[in-house]
Amino acid sequence: MELDVQLIVDWMKKTNEKMQENKPYLTTLDQPIGDGDHGINMARGFQEVENKVTKETYETPADVLKDIAMTLMSKVGGASGPLFGTAFLKLSTAVKGSETISYEAFVNGIEQAVAGVKQRGKAEAGEKTMVDVWYPVSEALTEEQDFSAEVLAETAKQAMENTKDMLATKGRAAYFKDKSQGHIDPGSASSFYLFEALSDVLKERA
Repeated sequence: MELDVQLIVDWMKKTNEKMQENKPYLTTLDQPIGDGDHGINMARGFQEVENKVTKETYETPADVLKDIAMTLMSKVGGASGPLFGTAFLKLSTAVKGSETISYEAFVNGIEQAVAGVKQRGKAEAGEKTMVDVWYPVSEALTEEQDFSAEVLAETAKQAMENTKDMLATKGRAAYFKDKSQGHIDPGSASSFYLFEALSDVLKERA
């Protein structure tokens, strides 16, 4: 299977659906260790993404991915907009020029996205950030030969749950030190919904 423009548009519609449904939950996660606005920011941002990508006509997947990146950067408040935007911008650059995205190109794109988020957020795996979902997903994809909806969703979910026991050393959560433990990282939770949405769309396409 290869990813085309329509599949990416469907992915964003499904992601937005999940962000709207889970807006209160994401806000609840963010209240003890953040500003309490993560759910609101992500729901607003992905609503804007859906509005944008469903109205435009795109030649290539890279074009739609770039629009996603720019929309997230301009519409999502806090640190999440630049970080999620950077991930999609790196993914867009990695697949530029192709009419469809092969599995190998997608894996490379996610690796580039992880590198971009690490650089932008000055974060490494294990510091209780969205990297703690994106990096394990990237690693799991590398071990597969083709798109596996199950592997994608299960890896992302487990990775999100693993952030609960981590000590935050980056972002606002780091101010809470030991109190940051025992809470799932909000950025990891929204990243899980993003990858779960892709998993759902891959199942539907299959």
